[in-house]
Amino acid sequence: MRLAFVHDWLTGMRGGEKALEVLCERFPSASLFALVHTPGSVSPAIERLHPRVTFIQYLPLVSRYYRQYLPLFPTAVEQLDLDDFDTVVSLSHCCAKSIVCPGRTRHLCYCLTPVRYAWDQFDAYFGPNRIGRLGSRLMRPAMAALARWDRDTASRVDRYVAISHYVAGRIARYYNREATVVYPPVDTSFFRPGTQAPERSALVVSALVPYKRIDLAIEACRLARVPLTIAGEGPDRPHLERLADETVTFLGRVSDETVRDLYRRSAVTLLPGEEDFGIVPLEAQACGRPVVALGRGGARETIADGQTGTLVNGASAEAFAEAITRTLSLAFDDAAIRAHAERFSRTRFGDEMEALIHAESA
Repeated sequence: MRLAFVHDWLTGMRGGEKALEVLCERFPSASLFALVHTPGSVSPAIERLHPRVTFIQYLPLVSRYYRQYLPLFPTAVEQLDLDDFDTVVSLSHCCAKSIVCPGRTRHLCYCLTPVRYAWDQFDAYFGPNRIGRLGSRLMRPAMAALARWDRDTASRVDRYVAISHYVAGRIARYYNREATVVYPPVDTSFFRPGTQAPERSALVVSALVPYKRIDLAIEACRLARVPLTIAGEGPDRPHLERLADETVTFLGRVSDETVRDLYRRSAVTLLPGEEDFGIVPLEAQACGRPVVALGRGGARETIADGQTGTLVNGASAEAFAEAITRTLSLAFDDAAIRAHAERFSRTRFGDEMEALIHAESA
């Protein structure tokens, strides 16, 4: 089998890259393509495949501002030369699913999400309060065009695999296609319970971008009078720092070891935004800690309400504050929380995806 992986961009180890890492370990002789690659930003297993890139890689300041080149992404991804492969797996949250494959090549798409800022989260990324009234007005037709292109190229995929039933629903809605569900991997061998007792504090581990709703977590912890630690970096950080008081600590980007220690030391981890899946809640649960999450999207598939955490019905600071207070007052079974997370292991993900890839190439 001549196999290739295609990823949107390789600039850090987020959920999509962690899924790619497992596939690179399972198929170390595969080829790897991406729009952009920042050397050293991903794991050794991914780097060993020496990612091939597009012309986007050579544009000014691309490592920091690659998203500003979004209108060029369709052209770049369609220029990838995949003629030498009989099976291609795209891992897509933007444009990777729209690669052009030869007719004899089978294309399996592991869909992290249909491109969210083109379909249903335009205002969160490009609304007037984000980039100004003029900038928003200019971006709207560009994103509408991207959504049309995304819909029109959906048939280039032979088989869709979604990261959650929630995303499978979005694939059906926007692409009119069915999808198999394979949950992403969680490193349950690394994220394990510690020996220390948790502090009465809350934790957010997240990219600091609008749809994550970190602002809601800050206000909820203020109302609940619970200290909050935020691990992660992103363009929203200056805005969020202005909202926060002295009980909120911003750590920026930290190591996996530090994140694991934070999960263990925090009494509760928060997920205030609507997620397509959400790796963070499962990492926290693998460490035996409960999660308070918005009861929408992928959280409904990863958190057992009342057993491994609390699902919040309303996206308000008041509802989250009440849920935080209630969760801190309950006695959760750490072992049961851990057992729940083990259902989402790297081995399970690798086995399921390897079976699908071999079936698709048969």
